[in-house]
Amino acid sequence: MKCPGQDMQFWKPGDIYEVDCPGCGRTVEFFKDDTARRCGHCGHRFANPKMDFGCAAYCPYAEQCIGDLPPEVAAQQENLLKDKVAIAVKQHYGRDFKSIGHASRVARFAEQLARDEKVGLAVVLTAAYLLDVDRGQAQPGAETPVARSILERVKARAELADQVCELIAHRHLSGNNASIEARIIHDADLLAGIEEQRRDDGLDTEGIDQAAAACLTAGCRKQAEVLKTAG
Repeated sequence: MKCPGQDMQFWKPGDIYEVDCPGCGRTVEFFKDDTARRCGHCGHRFANPKMDFGCAAYCPYAEQCIGDLPPEVAAQQENLLKDKVAIAVKQHYGRDFKSIGHASRVARFAEQLARDEKVGLAVVLTAAYLLDVDRGQAQPGAETPVARSILERVKARAELADQVCELIAHRHLSGNNASIEARIIHDADLLAGIEEQRRDDGLDTEGIDQAAAACLTAGCRKQAEVLKTAG
């Protein structure tokens, strides 16, 4: 079945229109489902300024429907993916609120560290939420069947799913020579543990300093300092 939004039999007057080329000012005809067109006069290729990509942000078949997605739409899809993964992880843990709380803390710290390091959030945040769902897989490089199943259920891109599972499987190998994504995951988990120990066991500043010695990023050390004075 063809998407009604892209099927011309459902179109209305005004769904074919002219747009001024930003390169030379000449008019270029667009159909409403054109993602981009090239100006016949100057050759400048530009995106359709009137196209509504709303459904593409959540539709799993968007790329098949309208071709290569614009960067802003791809970003929307990844933002929605993170939300779906967070919900799926909570469903996985059920009433295990301790695990839900820890996963949420790891994700919160991972987001902050990723922003500090200017690293894309999609892989890092998804891995942070899924970090412990395969608990018991202690060996480096072990399979991550639960994480993989959740990623398939939320229809994550295959490439992203592979990157996330790789990060989780090799979490034990997160040394200074590891990728920045792996170091962020390591540090986010570390910070979540420090925060929990401070809250539950009254971890003092000396204890925080000792734990923070294992930080692999500057952002982790900064966040550890913040935790010393947190209310």
